[in-house]
Amino acid sequence: MAKTFEKAVTGFNHNIKHKGKVYHVQTEDSGVNNPHIITHLFVGGNILASKKTSYADILNAENLAEVVRELMEEQHKEMLRNLINGVYDNYESTVRSYQPGQLATDAEAAAAPKLQPIAAPRPVPPPPPPVAVPVLLPPEVAAARALKEKPRINEVGVETLFGEDLISEKSLDEVILSYLASEGEPS
Repeated sequence: MAKTFEKAVTGFNHNIKHKGKVYHVQTEDSGVNNPHIITHLFVGGNILASKKTSYADILNAENLAEVVRELMEEQHKEMLRNLINGVYDNYESTVRSYQPGQLATDAEAAAAPKLQPIAAPRPVPPPPPPVAVPVLLPPEVAAARALKEKPRINEVGVETLFGEDLISEKSLDEVILSYLASEGEPS
């Protein structure tokens, strides 16, 4: 049987400035008991986009930790490429972000949609038989296929776009602290 790893693989945190705003990309592994990788794109404390990938089908791989790390790197880079190629530019216009300690004004709070109580569940009729429908590509896949800047092959034969040296082993707390410390420094 293949040797598995006990703890989750260390994730990645990356701040990137795009169109005048700082975005945070975070990728983490949930470990072999919950085998999936999740990447979030944050702006102003809000999650702008997420991608979750299961690796339950490869739990018996001999070098599972290394394979999971490679999957995490690729998913993290994919989110970064999509950000710089404008995939999420239209999403942000609908999101109101707040800085730490900032509260909504009374007008913003009054205009926010109110939550409705959830009605008791009703029995759901069986679905109709399947109909052949053309498959639409997710925006991430479509954007990756239409990249303005094509990835290059680096010295170890892996596709790369940028920033191998920017991917950090720092924890989210360390990234946040270094970001907050840099805000007080003159530009």
